[in-house]
Amino acid sequence: MAAECVSEGRDPKEMGEEDLWDLINDNRHRISLDVRPCIVMPYLRQARVLSEVDEDEILSCHNLTNRSMRTSYMLDLLRTQGRNGAVALLDSLMIHYPTLYTQVTGRKPSTEPSRFSGLIKYSELTEYLVRAVTGMQKELQEARSEANRMSERCACLETEIGQIMEQEEKSRCLQTENERMRRQMCALQREITKLKDEKCDFYVRYTAAIEEKSVVNMRLHELTLQVYQLQTELQKVQTENEFQKRCSLRCAPPAETPQLQEEARQDILAKDLAEAIDSQVELAKQLRTYREENELLLRDKQGLVDQKECLSLQVQQLTLDCNMHQQKSTVIQSQMRELQAERDQAYLSRDEAQAMIARLLAEKDTLRCQLVELQERMFSLKATRSPTSGRQSSDETEVCWESPRSSCEEEVPFPTRRRLRRMDAINPMSVSSECEDPGATSVRSRIVEPPSPDSLRRRQGALYKDSSLETAETDSLLDDFVFLPDVQNEDTRASRLSSTNGTSCDGASRTSAPPFLMRSRPKAIRISGRVLTISFQGQMLLSQLQVVGGNKTGVFVHQVTKGSSAHTVGISPGAQIVEVKYEQKHKALRMVLEDSTLEEAMWALGQVQGFCHLSLRPRQDDYEALLQTLQNTDTSSGDSFYVRVNMSLPAGPNGTLAVSCNDILHVTNTQPAGAKDSWHGSHVHPCQLLDLQSGTVPNYYRAQRLLIRAIEEMNFQTKSQKPGRVVAQKEKAVRIVSTGRQGRNPLWVSVENDSSSESGDNAPRCCVTLMPYTLVTPHYPPVCRPILLLPTILGRVLDKKLAGWQGFQLPEPEVLSPSEHAARLQKSEILEECEQENCCYTLQGVEKVMKKGIHCVLPLGLDCVRRLHRADIFPIIIFIGQTARSAQKLRSKLQRQGRSVEQLLVCSRSEEPLLDKLPCLYHSVAPDSWCDQTSLLTNLRTVIWEEQKKIVWVEPDLW
Repeated sequence: MAAECVSEGRDPKEMGEEDLWDLINDNRHRISLDVRPCIVMPYLRQARVLSEVDEDEILSCHNLTNRSMRTSYMLDLLRTQGRNGAVALLDSLMIHYPTLYTQVTGRKPSTEPSRFSGLIKYSELTEYLVRAVTGMQKELQEARSEANRMSERCACLETEIGQIMEQEEKSRCLQTENERMRRQMCALQREITKLKDEKCDFYVRYTAAIEEKSVVNMRLHELTLQVYQLQTELQKVQTENEFQKRCSLRCAPPAETPQLQEEARQDILAKDLAEAIDSQVELAKQLRTYREENELLLRDKQGLVDQKECLSLQVQQLTLDCNMHQQKSTVIQSQMRELQAERDQAYLSRDEAQAMIARLLAEKDTLRCQLVELQERMFSLKATRSPTSGRQSSDETEVCWESPRSSCEEEVPFPTRRRLRRMDAINPMSVSSECEDPGATSVRSRIVEPPSPDSLRRRQGALYKDSSLETAETDSLLDDFVFLPDVQNEDTRASRLSSTNGTSCDGASRTSAPPFLMRSRPKAIRISGRVLTISFQGQMLLSQLQVVGGNKTGVFVHQVTKGSSAHTVGISPGAQIVEVKYEQKHKALRMVLEDSTLEEAMWALGQVQGFCHLSLRPRQDDYEALLQTLQNTDTSSGDSFYVRVNMSLPAGPNGTLAVSCNDILHVTNTQPAGAKDSWHGSHVHPCQLLDLQSGTVPNYYRAQRLLIRAIEEMNFQTKSQKPGRVVAQKEKAVRIVSTGRQGRNPLWVSVENDSSSESGDNAPRCCVTLMPYTLVTPHYPPVCRPILLLPTILGRVLDKKLAGWQGFQLPEPEVLSPSEHAARLQKSEILEECEQENCCYTLQGVEKVMKKGIHCVLPLGLDCVRRLHRADIFPIIIFIGQTARSAQKLRSKLQRQGRSVEQLLVCSRSEEPLLDKLPCLYHSVAPDSWCDQTSLLTNLRTVIWEEQKKIVWVEPDLW
C-alpha cells in the first residue's frame, strides 16, 4: 500500500545518462546496503552489461571484504557501461527489489521488466534463457556421458591394476623361491669347494708317495751298483789269489804242493761262501722291504684313483645342477622383466589417460575464455555503433578503455564527468592518507559513496607519481596494467594548443602518448618474471639506447642517452628487453626479443620510428655477470648457437672462414666489430663439443644471396654443358633446404601482426625461402647406434652379411593382429611393413637389439629415420655411391636377390637427392674406395666405428 501512495517520478526512459547516474549515486548508500550482487548478477549478465570475468572478480576478490564493498564495486563497473548499465541496474531492482526501486525512482514497478531498458525484450530474454538452459543441459549430458566413459575406463584400469598386483604377488613368490634356490646353490658351491680342497690334499699325498717311490728306486739302483762293484772286486781278489797260489806252487817242493793247494782252496772257498751268504741275506732283506713298500704304494694309488673317479662324478652332477639352476633363474628374471615392462606400460597408459583428461578440460576452459572474449568484443562493437546521448557534443568521440586517447581530450577541462576506465581490484588499505576529503571515494575506498571529481584528479596524480616504481614495488602477476607518465615532444604539445583553439587534432592523436591506463599484455598471457611495459616516443630508438647480450644471455639495455624519451620514462641499464610493439604502415607489429640474437634485436629496434611499447624485465645480476664475462674473456656478445652450413664458401680476406657444405659452426657473435653483415663462428670438433678454427662468415641474409647466386651459376653451367660430356664427380657445393614458416628470418625472429586478430584474418601467410644455415642441436646417443645402409637395394644385399659379423644383428619382425597394428601405427611404433602378411618391423624390435649392446642393422628405407628420431634413436646413415663400373662388381650378388644393375643405379639416383632432406648428417662412401664385397664390408666397419664416436646434430622440423 505504501508503494501506491508514492508520487510518480520522472520516467527513466526519458532521462539521459548523467541524470540516471546522478539518480543512482544519490541513493548509492541505500543500494549498497540493501542489494546483494549474487541476486541481481544473473539479470545483469543477461542484459550484457557484465561478463563472467566481472562476476568472478566481484564475488571472489579478496580485497572486497563485505557485501557493501562488492555492491559498490559492481556499481563502478556498471558506470563504465554508461546509460545501458544504469537502465539494466534499475530493471534488476524493479524485478528483485521493487520497494527499493520505488524509493530510488519514485515510480511503481512495471509488470514488464525490460520495458524501459531497450536492451532485450521480454520475449527475447525468455527465448535466450531457454536456449541457454538447453545448451547447459546438453553440456551437462555430455559431461555425464564423459564421466560415465571415464568411470568405465577407471574401472578397466582398476581391473588391470588388480591383475598387475596379482602378477606382482606371483613375482614376489618367484623371487622368494629364487632366493631359496640361490641359498641352496651357495651351500652346494661351498660343499664343492670342500671336496676340491680334499681332492687337492689327495693329490699332494699322491705326489709325495710318487716322490718317495722315486727315491727308493734310486736307492735300489745305488745298491745294485754297489753289489756289482763288490762282485768285480771279488773277482779281482780271486784272480790275485790264483796268481799267488801259482807262484807259491812254483816255489814250494813238489811233494807239498798238492796238499797246500788243496788247503788253500778249501780256505778260500769257505771264506767266499760265508761272505756270499751274508751279502745275499742282506740283499734279500732289502728286496723284501722294497717289495712291501711298493705294494703299499700301489694300494694307496688305487685308492686315490677310486676317490678321483668319485669326485669327478660328483663334480659333473653339481655342474649339471648348477646349470639347471642358472637356466631357471634366467627364465625367472626374464619373466620378472616382462612383468615390470607390463607394469610400466600400465602406469604409462594411466598417465596418458589422466593427461588426456587434463588436456580436454584445459581446452574446454580455453574455448570458454575465447567465447567470453568474443562476446565482449561483439558487445563493445555494438556499443560503439549505438547512437550517443543527446547531451553529448556532436564532435566528441567515444573512447574505449583499451584504445589510446587523443591529445585533445587530455587538455580539455572537465565540463562533465569523465567515463571511468576498467582496472584491477586494488587493496582498499593502500589508499593514501592524504585523501582527507570525505566525499573522495573510489574503488580503493571503504566508503560506499560515489567518487567526486576532485578524488578522481587526486588519484590520477598519485598514480602518475608512482608509475616509475611500478615494477620494483608490485609483484609481477598482481595485475595486467601499468600506469605511465604523459611523455610527449614539443610538436605534440603544440598540436594540443592548436586543438584547444579549435583546430583539428587528428594528426596529434596518432603520435600522442598512450592512455592513462593501458594493458601491458593480452588478457590470457602471463609472462614469467616481473615485466614492465613502457610506452614512449621511440623515434630513432637506437640513438636513445644501446643494447648488449644475445640469444644465450638475453638482450639488455646497456646505455641510455640522457635527455631522450627513453631516459625520461625511467629506462635504465640492466633491464632485459622482452618484446617491442610499434606501428608500421598502419599495422600494429609485435616482436619477441627474449630469445633473439643481438643482430635480430638491433634490427627489430631499428625498425621503430615512432611511438612504441617496450616490455622490460629487471635482471641486474645477470646483466652485471654478462659485463664481467665480456671484460674477462674474449667473448664480445651473448650469442651462442650451432648451425649446419648448406653451402660451400671459400676463405677470404680479414679472417673469413672457409666452410664446406654440411659443416657445423658454433656462432658466438652476430654483430662483430669491424665486420659488416658477418658472424663470428668456429668449426666444431666432430667428437667433442669443442671450438676449433674460428673466423667470420656471412650472416644469414648475405649468405642467402650467395646461395641464390651459387644456384644460378650451377644452373647456367648445367645448361652450357655439352650433351654427352662426362663431368667428374665433385664435392657437394650446396644443399637445398626450404621452409614454410612465417616471418622475415625463419631461424629466430617472431613478428606478429596484432591487427590480424581484429580484422578476422587469422590464417598466416607462408613463404617458402631458401636457408643457407639451419639450426641444429647436439645429441649424444648410446654406445651402439642402428645402421641404415643405402641405396635400399644394395642395403638388402649387405644387411645379412653385416649382421653375420660379431657385434651386429638384424631386428626380428613382429606378427601383429589388425587391432594391434592399428594401435601401434597410431603411436608411430611401426617402422616399416614386411613382405609377409601382418608382419612389420617395430620400434620395440630395434630397442631390444640395442639393449644387448650391439648394432642393429636396419633392413628399412629412408622413411624410418624421422620415426626413430621421435623416439630419440639416431641411426648411422651410410650411402654407398654407385657408378656403372662399381655396380658391375655386385652383379652376381644382385642376381641372387632378383635385382639387376640398372635397378640399383636407378635406386641410387632416386634416393641420393632425398638425403639432403634428412634432419641429420650422413656418411657417403665413394664408389672407387672398394673393389669387392669383402673390402666394402671392411670399409663399412671402419666407417661405423668412426661415426659411432661423433656427435649427432639434428635439425628441427622446418614445416
